[in-house]
Amino acid sequence: MARTRRREIKRVPRTDAALPEYDRGALPEGLLTRRQLRAQGLSPGGHDPVGILRCKACAYRPQWSCIHPTRAWLYSVHRARLKRTPTLAQERALDQAMAARQTCPRCRRRYYFCLPLRTLGCCLECHDGTPADPTSYVAPPGHALAA
Repeated sequence: MARTRRREIKRVPRTDAALPEYDRGALPEGLLTRRQLRAQGLSPGGHDPVGILRCKACAYRPQWSCIHPTRAWLYSVHRARLKRTPTLAQERALDQAMAARQTCPRCRRRYYFCLPLRTLGCCLECHDGTPADPTSYVAPPGHALAA
């Protein structure tokens, strides 16, 4: 059995890091992660990050720069812009893409969740007879809902 070599991690002292790093709970005002910006209806607006939010594990190593994939980029709220609203054509294209993932090719029902089309190729009711909850799908046009 072949052994895999350990990946070599290059440590960078925290003072040599390209961006300032902040520990969790010690963020200055006006810096937010991308998710926090989205929750407020904002986007980074094309600006680069201004800092790094360190991961939990790096709290025990304050002298080293955080290189873990769980770190987060911090953006300035003052540079952020409002999120763009999609056009009607974009919304229609997204709805068509979701319809392709949610519609069973056999019974033509559109479910409110994505179907396992790669593995099963259809909904569970068509695949093995498991009855579907009538509130979990929309019947195809021209078919009456079974009561």
